[in-house]
Amino acid sequence: MKFTDNNNYTLLADFYEFTMGNGYFENGMKDEIVHFDMFFRSAPDDASYVILSGLEQLIEYLENLHFDEEDIDFLRSKGIFSEEFLDYLANFKFECDVRAIPEGTVVFPSEPLVTVRGPAIQAQMIETMVLLTINHQTMITTKANRICKAAGERPVTEFGSRRAQGYSGANLGARAAYIGGCNGSANTLAEQLYGVPALGTMAHSWVQMFDEEIDAFRAYAKVYPDSCFLLIDTYDVLHQGLPNAIQVFRELREQGYEGRGVRIDSGDIAYLSKACRKMLDDAGFPDVTIMASNSLDEYVIEDLLKQGAQVDSFGVGERLITSKSHPVFGGVYKLVAREEEGEVIPTIKISENVSKITTPGVKDVYRFYDKEKGKALADVIAVKGEEVPDEHYEIFHPLFTWKRKTLKNYEVRSLLEDIYVDGKLVYESPSLEDIREKVQRELASLWDEIKRLNTPQEYIVDLSPELWKIKDDLLKKHNSN
Repeated sequence: MKFTDNNNYTLLADFYEFTMGNGYFENGMKDEIVHFDMFFRSAPDDASYVILSGLEQLIEYLENLHFDEEDIDFLRSKGIFSEEFLDYLANFKFECDVRAIPEGTVVFPSEPLVTVRGPAIQAQMIETMVLLTINHQTMITTKANRICKAAGERPVTEFGSRRAQGYSGANLGARAAYIGGCNGSANTLAEQLYGVPALGTMAHSWVQMFDEEIDAFRAYAKVYPDSCFLLIDTYDVLHQGLPNAIQVFRELREQGYEGRGVRIDSGDIAYLSKACRKMLDDAGFPDVTIMASNSLDEYVIEDLLKQGAQVDSFGVGERLITSKSHPVFGGVYKLVAREEEGEVIPTIKISENVSKITTPGVKDVYRFYDKEKGKALADVIAVKGEEVPDEHYEIFHPLFTWKRKTLKNYEVRSLLEDIYVDGKLVYESPSLEDIREKVQRELASLWDEIKRLNTPQEYIVDLSPELWKIKDDLLKKHNSN
């Protein structure tokens, strides 16, 4: 595996991960084996699903997990950690088992996306980076996919670097957006780091550098005659920008080249694009495309197309790179079991908020597909190793247990895969292109009703009978105390 980030992020952790680690050490619990699940409770933008991404960067972090001498000196300076604990960190060796659902997979609320089994200190220590890495890219990938869905077959380019929350937000956001379906990014570094195609032409400042707009267009066309794409809204789209562009395209044609496109970055996009399309067609340039940008997202794009906007591609910036309509992905990392003398003891967190009650135990996640149509029927979270019947399987609502349905004529796929075994990497990350292709296969397996941008149908995610009983028994036990 080729890594793109060799930085040491070991101290990028909530401070309680170290205070608790020291506490485990001082209480003789450093070797106690625990199990954590990373999952989310609801999808952004009231969607029914998200697209998982960020696993490759989580692996990069784990591969470089170590404490430098400077790290130990810093922790010592806090004056609260024992020297024995600091010596443990100085000689740190990652020993956990990690399983995860691969990048590009469609996933649903409550499903374990990443599971960690290992010594309590280690499993707790990586909490922040597991969440930071998976939460961010999953959020951007999902947002990008929603925007691309609204655009239909029209290409979408990620334009958001300058509005991203920091350098890594821009770089990893471009990667995530590409996984989600964007055709490229304005971020040049994203191509060097990850292979995301870097795309772009000119800004308004190029036009302003010349006394006349047409001179700016001619100068650009001279440098890029076979890929001339002009920004036409610096002054006046219909009375100046587009007429000047048409004139330059005519001059290019006389030289044996064809103009590629125009971009509109302000104004009434629906009205302007329709007017531009007619003017281009009337001038003999039906193949010149029209690109729109300027504070777009899936909702704006959907409205534009309903209004008949003649837009062939979109550049989407701040509302994509920040997932502006829902800028927080609420993934959480919770203790679900601990081991005593080799026996797994399920644990549960109880809350008056029902959605915050965790599902205990070590788990597998299974997806059931209709054999004839290849569509996903339901997911079942089960106890790890629990057998799934080959022919008939009754699913039921975890809260309203009288709601039941029998699945028939199905195929089953297990979603979680081994990433680390005893601290050793056993997983080979797929290429970025393979992940993009996986996203499209995953989406094709969902019914259209589940993929609606607004008020989608809820997808069924149930607990197996064995797992449901473990959870129910723990709830009853704690409620009786």
